[in-house]
Amino acid sequence: METNHLISSDGKFLGAPFSILEVIGWLGNAVFFSRFLVQWHATERRKQVTVPPLFWWLSLAGSLLLLSYAILDKKGPVIIFAYAFTWIPYIRNLIIHRRHEEKRRQCPECRMLALGSDNFCGQCGARLMQSPVNAGK
Repeated sequence: METNHLISSDGKFLGAPFSILEVIGWLGNAVFFSRFLVQWHATERRKQVTVPPLFWWLSLAGSLLLLSYAILDKKGPVIIFAYAFTWIPYIRNLIIHRRHEEKRRQCPECRMLALGSDNFCGQCGARLMQSPVNAGK
């Protein structure tokens, strides 16, 4: 194998077996790991612990890729079971987030968005509109 080629003639990548299943498995690992970076960035940006929706989307995609890899590559019931039900809380958290966003209201004075349960704007103190921001959609 030439040193300037990553994939050898026998189909190995850096000396390891390489197949579409391996790509699915490594992609799943990369996507699942990337959620750590997303959450860390969001927390540092806000200076408080924050879990953005992208974290849950990456969790869902990564776990489904890893589940697919485990099933297709016959990794056994232990690995399959590890990812078989993780999608449930990820989807539930995305649903909760969507409902929360739909209830937000916009301040008529400063245009800041507030929680649906707030009666007054936390920014300027103005009374908030009664209908949520997305009510007309």
